[in-house]
Amino acid sequence: MVHQYKNNGYNIVLDVNSGAVHVVDDVVYDVIPFMEKGEPDENIVSSLKEKYGIEEIEEAVSDCRELKEAGFLFTEDNYKPSIEAFKKRPTVVKALCLHIAHDCNLACRYCFAEEGEYHGRRALMSFEVGKQALDFLIANSGNRRNLEVDFFGGEPLMNWQVVKDLVEYGRSQEKLHDKNFRFTLTTNGVLLNDEIMEFCNKEMANVVLSIDGRKEVNDKMRPFRNGSGSYDLIVPKFKKFADSRNQEKYYVRGTFTHENLDFAEDVLHLADMGFKQVSVEPVVASPEEEYAIREEDIARICEEYDKLAAEMVKREREGRGFTFFHFMIDLTGGPCVYKRLSGCGSGTEYLAVTPWGDFYPCHQFVGEEEFLMGNVFDGIKREDIQEEFKGCNVYAKDKCRDCFARFYCSGGCAANSYKFHGSINDAYDIGCELQRKRVECAIMIKAALAEESEE
Repeated sequence: MVHQYKNNGYNIVLDVNSGAVHVVDDVVYDVIPFMEKGEPDENIVSSLKEKYGIEEIEEAVSDCRELKEAGFLFTEDNYKPSIEAFKKRPTVVKALCLHIAHDCNLACRYCFAEEGEYHGRRALMSFEVGKQALDFLIANSGNRRNLEVDFFGGEPLMNWQVVKDLVEYGRSQEKLHDKNFRFTLTTNGVLLNDEIMEFCNKEMANVVLSIDGRKEVNDKMRPFRNGSGSYDLIVPKFKKFADSRNQEKYYVRGTFTHENLDFAEDVLHLADMGFKQVSVEPVVASPEEEYAIREEDIARICEEYDKLAAEMVKREREGRGFTFFHFMIDLTGGPCVYKRLSGCGSGTEYLAVTPWGDFYPCHQFVGEEEFLMGNVFDGIKREDIQEEFKGCNVYAKDKCRDCFARFYCSGGCAANSYKFHGSINDAYDIGCELQRKRVECAIMIKAALAEESEE
């Protein structure tokens, strides 16, 4: 399977199954569709000779055949025949999302967690519940040494002492069990102070700082409960925090909606303030919400991604580049085969834990009682849910089988699929369209910078 597209002046060809990317001239670009269909050489020459010279066409065909023989073009799908064995693979738990606080001090309009309540009640996780969760992770991680724990909410800093106590407990267990904890934290920044920053710089491998971009955008979507905006309070803290981490191992993370389809301006606003690690993602919301992304928004959003990609290339060349999370792509190594086929590992390798200790496949399923899997005291009781998620992969989804981006998005988000289609083995259609565009832009950026490096 081959995917071809033009972006910012580049003719790009992606060989989907091998992952090989080719930047080609016009002749090769036009030859490839004929070759993919298996057309004889004389048909290719006959079809293109009015546009190109015969020798040019023949040379392009020859070049493509060499790439095919080398395994970089028109390659076969070697994963599909092994998918049944893949579904039966043994798995261990390697990551937990601890809902340290089902409460929040902001009232974000698009919050899927209902200001931290998650369809339930406000609560803070006790140390005992968190300790039991870490013990469960250690006991169910098999031979895996590196374990991940994300402190999530609501707003985790509303339960800060328990966060610190759990980190201390986790560190005390590392040598005893030959494990290494990678702790992360997501915060809205309202309660950030110097003591918290110092602790995080010592103990947190990554920190996500929530902000939507420009002041007017952020304050409209991320107000306090009294309606006042949060921008002026959090920006100085976030700047200080990012600098204290040497502009590494963090993200300022925002959400764009139907109401700010010019979101590239929000990304650039954050970059212009000095943030080097930026993520601004499309909201996922029910169609009846006024801020929800709609089908008619897709073309505009794709234009914004193109605009942003071109500006990022320009800034990188000028020595003032920054990282945009959704344009990150590894064309030389990348994730392992398991991750390419099945994504985040929700429900199998990754679980969310409520303040009272219940297990769900991930934070977005919390409160959906049909996905309650067990608890930290009794373990996993619904192994059938685990098995269902273990079978979730790009070949289980009709929409993924012929999609060129399937090995980059790994089938998309199971929670979004469930919310829009009632099944984890479907796909959120708007999300798919935007993901495909982001992959194209990410590859273009790599191509542009690689070309400059060669020059």
